[in-house]
Amino acid sequence: MNNGTAGAEPQKAKKARWIWLAGALVLLLLGSVTLSAVVDQPLRESMERKLNARLKGYAVHLGGVRLHPLGFALDLTDIVIVQEANPEPPVAWIPKLSASVQWRALFLGRVVADFLLDRPAVYLDLRHVRAEQKSQTPLRERGWQEALQAIYPLKINEFKIVEGDLTYVDEGPFRPLHLSRLNFTAENIRNIRSREREYPSDLYLEGLVFDTGTVRLEGNADFLAEPHVGVKARLDLEHVEVDYFKPIVSRYNIVLREGTLSGAGELEYAPRIKVVHLQKLTVENVQLDYVHKARTAVAEKRVAKKIVRKAQEVSNQPRLLLRADEVRITKSTFGFENQAADPPYRLYLAHAAFHLTNLSNHLSEGTAVGKLTGKLMNSGDVSTEATFRPETQGADFSLAVQIEQVQMPALNDLWRAYEGIDMAAGLFSFYTELAVRQHRISGYAKPVFQDLQVSDPRTEQQKGFMDKVKEKVIGGLAKVLENPRGEVSTKTDLSGTLDDPQTSTWQIILGLIQNAFFKAILPGFEHEVGRPGRK
Repeated sequence: MNNGTAGAEPQKAKKARWIWLAGALVLLLLGSVTLSAVVDQPLRESMERKLNARLKGYAVHLGGVRLHPLGFALDLTDIVIVQEANPEPPVAWIPKLSASVQWRALFLGRVVADFLLDRPAVYLDLRHVRAEQKSQTPLRERGWQEALQAIYPLKINEFKIVEGDLTYVDEGPFRPLHLSRLNFTAENIRNIRSREREYPSDLYLEGLVFDTGTVRLEGNADFLAEPHVGVKARLDLEHVEVDYFKPIVSRYNIVLREGTLSGAGELEYAPRIKVVHLQKLTVENVQLDYVHKARTAVAEKRVAKKIVRKAQEVSNQPRLLLRADEVRITKSTFGFENQAADPPYRLYLAHAAFHLTNLSNHLSEGTAVGKLTGKLMNSGDVSTEATFRPETQGADFSLAVQIEQVQMPALNDLWRAYEGIDMAAGLFSFYTELAVRQHRISGYAKPVFQDLQVSDPRTEQQKGFMDKVKEKVIGGLAKVLENPRGEVSTKTDLSGTLDDPQTSTWQIILGLIQNAFFKAILPGFEHEVGRPGRK
């Protein structure tokens, strides 16, 4: 009897202890819930004031704040961010932001935090972008980092975005630029784990680009670098639809239709060095036109000068490396539309294929080689080959162009604009070789015409005297200039010195092609008859 009674006492004591422990835990949980309910509203108001005090040009509204004392965690819900210059619509909505102690870092003796943004949605339109551009306060000084730090007292060591969404809407009837299902992770931001490498923090981003393409960025970062963050990563793009960029390129007189882009490369953006190494870029089925207009001529020149200035600034810059191993464009159409001419005309290259290798802004990287083929006006064969060397004391390149057997009627808009004539039949070919080095140009241009037949849709009564004379002269010159093969040809020397040694490579190429193409074709016409069709 005594033994049984003695054995029952410890069992009762043990059961009582568990009851007291369970009761204490329940009381602790109830206390936590009660404390959270009591402090959540004052905490929301205080948090909202702190965030807005740190932001410049933007305002935040918090739907709710939930404190989790047991886990030392904090949740912010229904976060709405507006740009004060354009409050409608908001620029961002975040259903939930969670901040907590990063428990695994405690084992390394560091007390830091992790942040999680759940399904954030960012919306920008042209008004938001223009307001940001006009502002005197740079984006990096808007206080975003300080606002994040005000949410939680510990330094952020891990930052995650789950299922993010980004939309940009431009003016005009264009589809929005849309990035979706964005997942982003940055770890070891405070560099609490010692590593023998330059960028100690892991970085990863993936998502959908314009609903069909994919983007992936994977690498490392140094978030403590000064004066800005350092990043070294690999970037992969697959099947990105390029016509989504219509609203952006349209401001540069470029009309873009269709096409997909894929590419892979590496980038490094750090205080001491900046590298963009494009290993491979492929563009397919793109249709691109450059449109020249009289009313935008001044703006076009201004943009061209800006591009030239930027190109000269980056050429052979020691701390900047831009390199493309291979760029390939296939099954595409490139066009030039001159709306300033009378009448307007469009030249285009169909079935275009472009291949560029070893392009760089550093002379030490070697010579770039580019090849372009296609059909001019979907008629004659075009073959172009060029070599480029990064500029040191001026442009340095060579260019060879062959255009063969283009049907003359396919170019009638061009003939009307520059010579005031129509062609009923004939073939046109064009050859040029150009080289520029040490401020000197060497080369030639040779247009060839075969079996020319001039036509005019007007009746004989509608034609003026000079029109009739011009037709006779053109026909006569064609016969006089014919070689034994029945071809009309001439050769124009393009050698000389550059008027402006600081002119960029692309400006020189465009100028030489324009001079060779327009001033060398139909030799002698302007001396014999003028241009009655031109105003």
